[in-house]
Amino acid sequence: YRKKGDKYVVYDHKIINKFDPKHETIFPRMHSKQGNHIEAYLRWAKLPRGKKPTMKDNLYFFFRYQIGHMYLRYFFWNFAGRESDIQDADWLRPWDSTKGMPDSLSMNKARNQFFMLPFILGILGLFYQYNKDKNGTLIVGMLWFLTGIAMIMYLNQPPTEPRERDYIFAGSTYAFAFWIGFGVLALADLLQNFLKKDVLRYGVSTLACLAVPGIMAAEGWDDHSRANRWHSVDSAKNLLNSCDKNAVLFTGGDNDTFPLWYVQEVEGFRTDVRVCNLSLLNTDWYIEQMKRQAYYSDPLPISLEFDNFIQGKNDYLPFVEKPALKGGMYLKQYLKMIKENNRELMVQLQNGGEISTLPTNILALNVDTHAVNEMKIVPNNRKMFVVNKMVWDIGQKALEKKDLIMLDMIATNEWKRPIYFSTTLGNDNYLNLREYMQMEGLAYRLLPAKVPGATDGYVNTDIMYERMMKGYAWRNLDNPNIYYDENQRRFPLNLRSSFYRLAEELVMEQKNDKAKEVIHFCLAKLPDNTIPYDYFTPRFVPLLLQIGDEKTAMDICKVMGERADQELAYFTVNRKKANNQEIEINLYVLNQIVSSLRQFNKNEQAKVYEDIFKKYESNYQQ
Repeated sequence: YRKKGDKYVVYDHKIINKFDPKHETIFPRMHSKQGNHIEAYLRWAKLPRGKKPTMKDNLYFFFRYQIGHMYLRYFFWNFAGRESDIQDADWLRPWDSTKGMPDSLSMNKARNQFFMLPFILGILGLFYQYNKDKNGTLIVGMLWFLTGIAMIMYLNQPPTEPRERDYIFAGSTYAFAFWIGFGVLALADLLQNFLKKDVLRYGVSTLACLAVPGIMAAEGWDDHSRANRWHSVDSAKNLLNSCDKNAVLFTGGDNDTFPLWYVQEVEGFRTDVRVCNLSLLNTDWYIEQMKRQAYYSDPLPISLEFDNFIQGKNDYLPFVEKPALKGGMYLKQYLKMIKENNRELMVQLQNGGEISTLPTNILALNVDTHAVNEMKIVPNNRKMFVVNKMVWDIGQKALEKKDLIMLDMIATNEWKRPIYFSTTLGNDNYLNLREYMQMEGLAYRLLPAKVPGATDGYVNTDIMYERMMKGYAWRNLDNPNIYYDENQRRFPLNLRSSFYRLAEELVMEQKNDKAKEVIHFCLAKLPDNTIPYDYFTPRFVPLLLQIGDEKTAMDICKVMGERADQELAYFTVNRKKANNQEIEINLYVLNQIVSSLRQFNKNEQAKVYEDIFKKYESNYQQ
């Protein structure tokens, strides 16, 4: 219900699923209907496809994944040791060694070996408290249980996560740490028969137990220090500096948006740019916020009224094709019909309600080419691509509310404000408009100029070169003493991709010297010893060979080829440690190297990496 005038009215009907009792069970664990979750359930519960999970299967998943993988693994990370910072890394046993392990794991700064000493001390403390104070033990035990295993039972975690979730169980970790403190007293009691003086006994036990936090500090300091790590701030500033004045910037998830909010709200940096988070643009309150002034940013050009996007209204607009509109319709006409709740767009639902639809996948928007030329927003070398009418297949089976609002902004704006899309967005968020998008750094700018076939947008080398080579900040990305965990290392992948796009376009423009400068700048600012080469890096090899820089190309091949050989050899012997994605990436890297070398007739060098590829490809096909 929502208040409207002097009364409350129903504005949204919540749908509650009612399941067939035949498919219900006590303590259900496998609940999600998402496709990727179903695959993960089958894998973790070792179920054949099509088999209905029994209670036994649910319990097996609960103990193997939810307790074992998502709680005990995290628990032992803190009190026994951690294998690495790579997602799904195991905990370390005291006898685990680095023999035969690739450098990416053995030299990983997050490989922390505590020899289970904190755990042992905690168990001693648990028994000590139980003998001294059973009620106190119950209180600490309940705190440990309720902030750990009980949370798993209540939240019923899905079988996949985008990142590690160990922070969820911080309370449970704190509770066990109480017992580590009592472990010092337990050790003092054990020394009672050897040291009679209390001061001496407690002093010796305290000094002995200091080894535990000492080992934890020595092992864990380098991967817990955030000192001089500026990339989250710099990446936000670089993204904002990819935009012209008074721009609208569409972003996706937290990793993009939170740093942007920080630099704008705290540092007052580029407050003329309006950050528009697409994850939030499905909510009415956020759309209303976007329609207000914020710092130096004018309200966003949204013509739809609150009643058009109130929660429950136009949340989802399914594609229901109308034969009369098979050739498409004008976007402004469609938005007008949405505003008017035109019944031509309506379809009836099973519950008796009605919703608006998307009647065609093909949309059109007229362009005032005279006004566009006056604004000088299209570079001279792209003016032949300016269109008087944008026509595109939106390529979606349905629109979400955020898509509707984005289309409204594009139509209402009429090119008065620059509209940018972050390069890190998922493909669906570009509304199939990439042929109209110009890459200007870490963002695409929407323009009324269509380059046919530019399915990943087209590059403006002049703007992009100035911004990436001179305008961006790259503090400490080249410093091997700074720790970048797996999540921190993911974002620079986009930087390498952007550098590659710029270098590739420069080569196409026959500006080989500039292309070489860009590649060397990228390799210097994002060196392998701080941000390890990734699956984007082999793409530089054919470019380098094309511009005559064989040495740098071969250096990349050597580093990546040897690493792939190491990692695949380790995974072949240690199948339980194998990660399918890492295996696929390493095989892809080797294949890319071979293809690039063959392309430039470097057959002798190519055979070295081809032999490695064939050896492991056959291993993983068996």
